[in-house]
Amino acid sequence: MTNIAMAPVNDVLLHAAPVVHSTPAEGVFNLLWVVIALPALGAIVLLLGGRRTDKWGHLLGTATVLASFVVSLVLFIALIGHDESERQYTQHLWTWFTAGQYTVNMDLLYDQLSSLFLLLITGVGGLIHVYSIGYMAHDERRRRFFGYLNLFVAAMLVLVLAADYVGVFLGWEGVGLASYLLIGFWQFKPSAAAAAKKAFVINRVGDIGLSLGSALIFVTFGATSFAAVSAAADRAPSGTLTAIGLLLLLAACGKSAQFPLQTWLLDAMEGPTPVSALIHAATMVTAGVYLIVRSSFIFSLTEDARTAVVVIGCITLLMGAVIGCAKDDIKKVLAGSTMSQIGYMILAAGLGPVGYAFAILHLLTHGFFKANMFLGAGSVMHGMNDDVNMRHYGALRKAMPVTFVTFAVGYLAILGIPPFSGFWSKDSIIESAFSVNFLAGFCGLVGAGVTAFYMTRLMVMTYYGPEVDGRGERWEKDAHPHESPKVMTVPLIVLAALSAIGGILLLNDWIVDWLAPVVGHHPEEHLNVSPIAMSTIILVVVLIGAAVAVQLIARRPVPRVAPAKVSFVTRAARAELYGDAFNEEVVVKPGVAGIGALGTFDKKVVDGFFVEGLAAAFAAMSARFRHLQNGFVRSYALALLFGATLVLLALLAVNFG
Repeated sequence: MTNIAMAPVNDVLLHAAPVVHSTPAEGVFNLLWVVIALPALGAIVLLLGGRRTDKWGHLLGTATVLASFVVSLVLFIALIGHDESERQYTQHLWTWFTAGQYTVNMDLLYDQLSSLFLLLITGVGGLIHVYSIGYMAHDERRRRFFGYLNLFVAAMLVLVLAADYVGVFLGWEGVGLASYLLIGFWQFKPSAAAAAKKAFVINRVGDIGLSLGSALIFVTFGATSFAAVSAAADRAPSGTLTAIGLLLLLAACGKSAQFPLQTWLLDAMEGPTPVSALIHAATMVTAGVYLIVRSSFIFSLTEDARTAVVVIGCITLLMGAVIGCAKDDIKKVLAGSTMSQIGYMILAAGLGPVGYAFAILHLLTHGFFKANMFLGAGSVMHGMNDDVNMRHYGALRKAMPVTFVTFAVGYLAILGIPPFSGFWSKDSIIESAFSVNFLAGFCGLVGAGVTAFYMTRLMVMTYYGPEVDGRGERWEKDAHPHESPKVMTVPLIVLAALSAIGGILLLNDWIVDWLAPVVGHHPEEHLNVSPIAMSTIILVVVLIGAAVAVQLIARRPVPRVAPAKVSFVTRAARAELYGDAFNEEVVVKPGVAGIGALGTFDKKVVDGFFVEGLAAAFAAMSARFRHLQNGFVRSYALALLFGATLVLLALLAVNFG
């Protein structure tokens, strides 16, 4: 494999690590555990409290996450007030377990990186909870739904606050469990139950990477805490570091739906829309990016692992964009978009110190505009009687003005139109990629143009165009488009505002300097063109992609039924680039055949020979030998004489031989 990743890091950072100071947490930082405890307590009350909590359960679930956001905000303000050298705190909760000299503590690490994740998870998660009050108002199991949401948030908080890889694994598995429960929440639908199982199984494949990676870390360093590993990372063999990096990348591919473990993400749209927003914006799919950036002290020392990260990011950002072009389900278009945008983050993380901060910046801005658009899609579904087919939409901007305006802000942000947030984050990734390797930058540039195409296609088919086409009414007969209630539109307005101004985090390189103590100082980029020229090129490509979509979609009637005769590329995109078919042929069928062979071996060899065969042999032997016991004394006397003779002959042979 040709190394694509960044230049040597010796001049940049070797210990890009959360080297935790021994200073104990003081004052407000003693409340760190409360951030996790509040949603965890909400989950316990709602899931164990029974029907007596039905009337107010949704309010409790929302209040716990919003309260956690308030605590996170207070902690963040306090952290800003400290000097750079004093912005890393650990809180020891208890000793989790001990095995010989190896001890794992349940410690929480609060630093510049985890502080941003706390604000994203609890802030965006809290808005999703508020939105869910209206969206799930008529669901009989609403209280249970909010209990699962609280569990999801609590598990993600454990993941990003743990000071140890074993603690990360605890939150990692908690997120997997919560996603299974939420994706399959409407389990009366076979498609939802199947999607939940698919997500659970595929994520278990990725989890093998984290478990083996953690084990290899322990074998190599004798510890699994971030502080211990970061302090000794530069003394480990390069091959071992590469193996650890690749195992952690496998874990990230599972949680963040990156190639080749991406096929669960679009099926996960079977869950309620707030679940889609929570998974795609604030929790699950961001976990892989967090893991790589948090492990920067490993990846910064292994160019091969970083190269693999860059390659996976490039492949996935293009795959997700292509898939988004051919889907008619509005949620699946956005799901393909998430796959692609996470690919940008993975690409940036693979660039090392050049891209770590931009990966996190895009993660934050994406959390704003993708939550905005997913909840906007839910608002559209709310007004269209849960119809998700964009071919049945059209001119909804008139009936749903607030949803339209807020969604349009998210649209401009993901396209990267200045001054919206995506312009600052995605353009920074593309520019950084070009500064390291032309091919990586070119993939990012092409992805930006394709993103503009499929998002413009979504906007045109949903909010523009006529209400009728040449085939009759576009809207379903029982659909009566109307604006959603305020409990749903207010979160949209807040998220739209964040989508518009999120780029302020890059003002004066604030986020780059803020994260430098954790991920390393950002080196100077060496572009062959000026940043302004590069941004202009990206913007032109984006506008071309949008113009092509307008030309192909807006200037002709959109048939209510997708055409059957399409190009191979379109068929492949509709089939999600045959990811499921590939898994079926390469993994499932050989697995089924292997299990069948093992079953045959068990039946024919283990049971047939060793169990039933040996039993039959001993039964036959016993049938023969029992004839020796015939009940006649003369027979027994003859046998005794024969035996005594043999013993005598043996003694004589020993003495005179």
